[in-house]
Amino acid sequence: MENRLMQWIIRFIKGIFIGSGAILPGVSGGALAAVFGIYEELIYFIAHMNDHFKEKVLFFLPVGFGGGFGIIVLAYPIESLLRTQPVFILLFFMGCIFGTVPLLYRKAGLYGRSRKHIWLTVITAIVSFILLVSANLFLTITVAQTPFTWVMVGVLFASGFIIPGLSPSNFLIYMHLYAPLTRGISRLDLSILLPVGFGALLCIIALSKLVNYLMRRFYTTIFHLILGVVIASTVIIFPSQEAFSQLSRLSILISVILFFMGLALGLWMGRLEMKYKPKT
Repeated sequence: MENRLMQWIIRFIKGIFIGSGAILPGVSGGALAAVFGIYEELIYFIAHMNDHFKEKVLFFLPVGFGGGFGIIVLAYPIESLLRTQPVFILLFFMGCIFGTVPLLYRKAGLYGRSRKHIWLTVITAIVSFILLVSANLFLTITVAQTPFTWVMVGVLFASGFIIPGLSPSNFLIYMHLYAPLTRGISRLDLSILLPVGFGALLCIIALSKLVNYLMRRFYTTIFHLILGVVIASTVIIFPSQEAFSQLSRLSILISVILFFMGLALGLWMGRLEMKYKPKT
């Protein structure tokens, strides 16, 4: 009973991180799902809804509750903190993600790895970092807020879960849609939520079977690609020198403490994952 309760709590906490990470610029919900060891099962479940449906629904229920909490309840606070205290929240999330990277590394090598997979991770991290920096520097457009736009936002948002490493929030910032989306989520604005949800559903239906097929055929390669993207997308959210220059010494100390708190939380989550991992 205790083991089952702990599994439920762990999956709920994972859901919170995945949901809140999905709306944090530079972070991918799919990558966090991979980091926390549920990405493969989630993709399989979506691609094969009729296979052990009740059992899988009960398994993912706490993840869904946590994800909903992370997206709906934390959307506006995260957006507000990114404007007022970006160093605090970004360093905390960096610590959390880095703390879970060892778990992702072990998962990537579940069926063995060779030197080429290590090089694949390194090259992926470098290329992803260059692309992310380039996008931050040169990509910015203004998109009109129409129902069709929000459907496309839903497609983009869901693709961040289906395609690990893709950060929808970054693209939404480039299109000046990030703040309107987070406000709409926090206020439960159905004129935004309904088309976004419809677009997300379309994306999930369209891509889940393809991604599940690729995972089964190229598991080790894909997870090492994910590992490289996670490293790059985590490094890229490191606060700018300008953000640090505005902090007092006490605030810098608090930022460092928050980073190590996040790191400790990530490592703790990794240990719990190993201890209470359900037998499948």
